[in-house]
Amino acid sequence: MTSEDEKMISIDIPGRGAPLVIDALVLDYNGTIAADGKLIKGVPERIRALSEQVDVYVLTADTYGTVQAQCEMLGVHVKTFPHEGAAVCKDEIVMGLMKDQKVCAVGNGFNDIQMMDRADFAIAVLDAEGMYAGLPAHAEVLVKSAQDALDLLLKPDRLRATLRN
Repeated sequence: MTSEDEKMISIDIPGRGAPLVIDALVLDYNGTIAADGKLIKGVPERIRALSEQVDVYVLTADTYGTVQAQCEMLGVHVKTFPHEGAAVCKDEIVMGLMKDQKVCAVGNGFNDIQMMDRADFAIAVLDAEGMYAGLPAHAEVLVKSAQDALDLLLKPDRLRATLRN
């Protein structure tokens, strides 16, 4: 971190030149960090830890109507939108954040493609609710769980090993 007010993660990747900098973490809710509308075990603790380092945003159409109750104690910004046009809504949120922040997007679905293409860094998650088969082509890293995605940012040596040249 560069100051007490500025939150960010900076990871030096060998052979890549400039460090990977993340100021904001954007998380898709259903299918990525939640299954059947409930946060996946181990995710809340990781999100709380990350919210001390970066601004965390949870994006959802809130299919199950649970996001506010599930996320209220996490120190995150929850952004909801209509069920129709979710991809465009997510993309617009990420575009707005990118005016003054470097964004990492984490998702699992077809409607995550646009935000992942726009983000500075993207992680695709294959967890209990599955993952859209075309999504890995839009991500820098593919992981097998939400916990693994969040751990890449909490334990930067894992990301260094994956991305080094």
